Order: sequence, then C-alpha cells, then structure tokens
Amino acid sequence: MGLLAVSEAAARLGVSTRQVQHLVLRGALRQPARGIVDESSVERLVAVRGGSHKRAWAEATAWGAVSLLSGGDAEWMGQTQRSRLRARLRELTAAELVERARNRAEVSRYRAHASAGQHLRGELVHVIDRAARLGLAEAGSIDGYVTADALTDLVRDHGLIRDDDGRVTLRTTTTDLGIVKDLANRGVVLAALDLAESLDVRERRSGVDALDRALAAFRG
Repeated sequence: MGLLAVSEAAARLGVSTRQVQHLVLRGALRQPARGIVDESSVERLVAVRGGSHKRAWAEATAWGAVSLLSGGDAEWMGQTQRSRLRARLRELTAAELVERARNRAEVSRYRAHASAGQHLRGELVHVIDRAARLGLAEAGSIDGYVTADALTDLVRDHGLIRDDDGRVTLRTTTTDLGIVKDLANRGVVLAALDLAESLDVRERRSGVDALDRALAAFRG
C-alpha cells in the first residue's frame, strides 16, 4: 500500500473531496501530509462500507447490536431503543451490519518492537483465540480495545509508531471496557465484526460468514 491524492481517494470511495476531508477529521482516513491520504486506510473503509454510504450507528447503538446478537440485553439502552434495534437487526445483512457497527471504536494501527507484545496485550481487551474460534490459524498480530483516555499513554509507553500496515491494531472506545470484555468473551460476534473489517480476504470472509450465522440465529 502507498499514498493517494485526496482526489484519488474520493474517486475510490465514490465521494467528494470535501467528504474525504470530513472522513480524515473523523479519523476514518489517515492523512500523513496535506493533500494525500494513506491508501491502506482507504482500502479498509472500502471493505467496511461495501459500496454503501449509509450513516453508521452511534457508538452505544453499535455496542447494543453486538450485545443483542451475543445473547445480551444491551442494558445501557432504553426499552424502546432496544426494540427498534432488534427490528433493524432482523432486516440487516452481514455486510450492512459491518458498515452500521463501525463506530463502536476508532481503529488505528501501529508497528512496535517485538518485546512490546506481551506487555501490550496485558493492557488491552482482546477477543480470546479470536481467529481460532472462527476457523483461522492464530496470527502474530496484536489486536485489542482500549479506552480513549488511555490511548496516548499506551502509544508513548510502548513506543508504538503509527503505520496503517502495522501489526498492532488498537480499537479506541468510550464504552466501559468491562462491557467490551464481557462481549468479547460471550461469543464470536465481536470477533467476527473485527475480522470482517480486515483487508485479508480470508479473514474478511470468515468474519462475514460468522455474522451471517449470528443474524440467522437471531431471526430464528
């Protein structure tokens, strides 16, 4: 992966250059220098959106969807909100779910020294045996959720360097990490959403297939 002019990124995403700048400001795309966008961040957004441009759910709603599909109650939502969300989930495809739930966290990627791995994993909420649970071999990458307040210190303390092709993926959320940990261990829905956002075709297919099964079970 390399760099794209803002106009090239806009063409690949099917949006205006102004919308590309808005996506940069939101953190959905990375702009290493004025007028250019990191190609990897564009490709990941293309993979998540799947050609659609519908508005993503608010963070609390996205986590509510994960909870309901995992057999939870999404207790932070009101009864009317939960009822509406259940109705939406019965109508969504897996690809639509991936797009709508993308605001559950802001995703950033880094490279790190090999010695940082063990200590870093201990400070993240990660899906245990995520790849293995979905029929994939465990990869050597680090992927986990962290609070927005802790991100800056985590990056500094472990000497992480921003790299959209790096093997360290940090998913920053304002949701209580106790809730995230419970959902990570409750089933494969959260793991499937994470994998469905991957640029690796095999990982993405595995994630989407698992979400298809979860949605079918929810409807049934």
